[in-house]
Amino acid sequence: MRLSQRLEAARGTDPGDVAAPVPAGKPARARSAPPPADALAELKDRASAALYARIGTRFNDSSLSEEQLHTLVREELGMIVEQEATPLTSDERQRLLREVGDEVLGHGPLQRLLEDPSVTEIMVNSHDMVYVERDGTLTRSSARFADEAHLRRVIERIVSAVGRRIDESSPLVDARLADGSRVNAVIPPLAFNGSSLTIRKFSKDPFQVNDLIAFGTLSPEMAELLDACVQARLNVIVSGGTGTGKTTLLNVLSSFIPEGERIVTIEDAVELQLQQDHVVRLESRPPNIEGKGAVTIRDLVRNSLRMRPDRIVVGECRGGESLDMLQAMNTGHDGSLSTVHANSPRDAIARLETLVLMAGMDLPLRAIREQIASAVDVIVQLTRLRDGTRRVTHVTEVQGMEGEIVTLQDAFLFDYSAGVDARGRFLGKPQPTGVRPRFTDKFRDLGIALSPSVFGVGEPLRGRA
Repeated sequence: MRLSQRLEAARGTDPGDVAAPVPAGKPARARSAPPPADALAELKDRASAALYARIGTRFNDSSLSEEQLHTLVREELGMIVEQEATPLTSDERQRLLREVGDEVLGHGPLQRLLEDPSVTEIMVNSHDMVYVERDGTLTRSSARFADEAHLRRVIERIVSAVGRRIDESSPLVDARLADGSRVNAVIPPLAFNGSSLTIRKFSKDPFQVNDLIAFGTLSPEMAELLDACVQARLNVIVSGGTGTGKTTLLNVLSSFIPEGERIVTIEDAVELQLQQDHVVRLESRPPNIEGKGAVTIRDLVRNSLRMRPDRIVVGECRGGESLDMLQAMNTGHDGSLSTVHANSPRDAIARLETLVLMAGMDLPLRAIREQIASAVDVIVQLTRLRDGTRRVTHVTEVQGMEGEIVTLQDAFLFDYSAGVDARGRFLGKPQPTGVRPRFTDKFRDLGIALSPSVFGVGEPLRGRA
């Protein structure tokens, strides 16, 4: 039997293949992994060992640029494969070069998934169980690691590249790849079944507002309204659950900020891809091995107020920094943007109340609500629907206080009444409620024009406070 036949028989499928789709939100049945590709593994092990023997010390040579190192590895690896006693066809040789190169310079079995533009998320549950998301659908990939130690090496390579560490004393970490993709890793003893790795990929070319309109996430009228809100320096909160696209929408909203304004972005791990020139990007820092040196989001929000910002963009409010951000919004730093985890605009208000209490200030609830009502102008709610699509389901104005309650008024609501098509995709779209938000008076004062059709398209849907 030829080597290629033995490899395919042992491997079963190509690393890029995927199994049958698993609907999002439903647990997948465990299935046994295919037998290991012994022939390929032996060749890869020999080639990798020979490569490290030849140039192992030069991997950390600071005098070599990344491009020079890649060239050196390809040249040396080519010579090693040429000397290999096992005869290889051209396809087998290219496959061996690619996979060994991925191991040495890339992220091993994940490299091809990272390079696949159709993959939006990679979820490694254990060394032999890898899932990916394509078009909102979860599928199991045949890519796998040799063992737990192999997976740990890849995790350590990712986190060390951004100055983070992961070990038993610090068994979970947030990091990012060179392209800005978000990484979360958890290792034993916290991860019971073995190390877990989740990678949220980002497009090399950030999505623009027209892309979100084409996806059905936004309607053109809604996009025009949000553009006017950012131009008028209203404070906007993007609300949504995990994986609904809050960061993507925040990027699009930030693209409406006029050139020349000074923008300060604050994030746990840098993800935002602002297109303006005058941007200062701040990133929090975890404590060192002695438990010291941490710089929190709250520290950065406070510091940003001394940096003469025109706009403050906080990637996500998840703690006491919410109070500092609300105070900034109320003291002249209008036009700020942020995100919060919540399932509805009303829940977003409750979530902000809880986060403010985490600041440790003994504030009465009414005072907190008054801060929120006076600071936040608009809540944009994102929802991931059952068909896997991500839609803006509410654009809601925060109108003020009535008694002890923060009053809300929907300007746009998603219309579910249109049903679904043959593929199970929702046919509905956001519709105006017919209620004109009070903040449009500010548009008129600032000379910001809105099309007459923005609030008058379709059957009016009445919003609820």
